[in-house]
Amino acid sequence: MNNLLLHSCADIIALVPAAGIGSRMNSDCPKQYLSIAGKTIIEHTLAVLLDHPRIRHVVIVLNPADTQFQFLEVASDSRITTVVGGEQRADSVLSGLNHLARLTGNDNCWVLVHDAARPCLHHDDLERLLQLAVADEQGNIACGGILAAPVRDTMKRGRAGRLIDHTVERQNLWHALTPQFFPLMLLRDCLSKALSQHANITDEASALEYCGYQPVLVNGRSDNIKVTRPEDLALAEFYLSRK
Repeated sequence: MNNLLLHSCADIIALVPAAGIGSRMNSDCPKQYLSIAGKTIIEHTLAVLLDHPRIRHVVIVLNPADTQFQFLEVASDSRITTVVGGEQRADSVLSGLNHLARLTGNDNCWVLVHDAARPCLHHDDLERLLQLAVADEQGNIACGGILAAPVRDTMKRGRAGRLIDHTVERQNLWHALTPQFFPLMLLRDCLSKALSQHANITDEASALEYCGYQPVLVNGRSDNIKVTRPEDLALAEFYLSRK
């Protein structure tokens, strides 16, 4: 891929970490390559991103041993680049960010990080999240944000032996989703710092939180599920059929 000369925040790069092996799926292949409605999960995921006019390029971070992505039809799309990931998700995301930092021609570029195994992302949710970059172009101070869904169930804190310790107050409690959307260089710097200091980084927002930033929560649809367990496949197929 040649230098990505992004001239404004209207040009956005998507970063899709896909280096996991899907150990909880009890499957012979990584979960992103399981099929739903005639396509692999990652193909459904990429279709939503590539369909948006403001997403100029997609970088996919693959496991070093991946042998399947190259045979997908979408692999030949000129808007897609692949790089090699790391041991953990955060390492893979940083690998992708370092790759982008070397290639982009604009320090103000924004990056959209989305799970490969979230194929049910809705266009309206994506559009609301991308408005954060518009706010930044208009001079508002913005450090980015994430799609999230308010917690509706009763939440319990457990302790040893799977006993209930106490009920967690669910007011102001959210399920973190993806995409997560940040200025490229800010996310790269925060993630690099957090990993170098052995912080517990569970998603991109947690790296910014570690560095003192407060990303925005953008209310998203609860059907934006991550396919993690075998029973999620049927639910994802149902949601995709409704789209």
